[in-house]
Amino acid sequence: MGTSTSTFVIRWINFLTMLLALVVIGFGIWMSTNHDGCRRSLTLPVIGLGAVIFVVSIIGFLGALKSNSILLWMYLIMLFLILVAILVFTVLAFIVTNNSSGHDVAGLKYKEYQLQDYSSWFLNQLNNTHNWNRLRNCLVKSDDCKGLSRKYKTLKQYKSAKLTPIEAGCCRPPSECGYPAVNASFYDLTFHPISSNKDCKLYKNLKSIKCYNCDSCKAGVAQYMKTEWRVVAIFNIILFLVLSIIYFVGCCARRNAAKNRDKD
Repeated sequence: MGTSTSTFVIRWINFLTMLLALVVIGFGIWMSTNHDGCRRSLTLPVIGLGAVIFVVSIIGFLGALKSNSILLWMYLIMLFLILVAILVFTVLAFIVTNNSSGHDVAGLKYKEYQLQDYSSWFLNQLNNTHNWNRLRNCLVKSDDCKGLSRKYKTLKQYKSAKLTPIEAGCCRPPSECGYPAVNASFYDLTFHPISSNKDCKLYKNLKSIKCYNCDSCKAGVAQYMKTEWRVVAIFNIILFLVLSIIYFVGCCARRNAAKNRDKD
């Protein structure tokens, strides 16, 4: 790859990446001012990610613009570290999310999930009192359970619904309890549970309680997190390939810049 071609590509790739970084930072600031405390917890990581992308991109842009081998070296080292971090996170994501696909229950069109099926990392995070209290407060404020009665106006619709893992685990008692459903948000708790599962006693029809303290709810959250992590891991694979190509072009640009400096 020639000097002009490699530096041109690096300049424009990093210029577009700088614009993307500004969008990410702006989104993080918007989250901090327009969202509740649950989503606001993501503000610093989002802004931090945007800042890292911006710094790396501007170093690469200036290095290619000035044909400065020192800046290009810095750019390549930082980009290499990002590639390593992406690779490590992706491998760990697949390892952590390698367990459990749910359990089929006769008569249900959705699966139920059990907390012990998940990795020790998920168990440690979800059984941590501080972490779960924060997640529980978010779940109570969300529409996951509140919206069920609006989505399914009849008991027949509710029984034939395909509930999400969080809806199945947090908004209703486990099916093994045997509580008859009156509607999408109310169960007949006068029925004596047929299971010794502690979740059967923890479930209440109150909107602020439901099954938010149940292991089934933690399992539903774990399944949701597993799905999200898998999506992120797949995205990271694509990102890793794209950044690897950029890294290769950057190596060419640095090598050519060094040759030009030696000629001068």
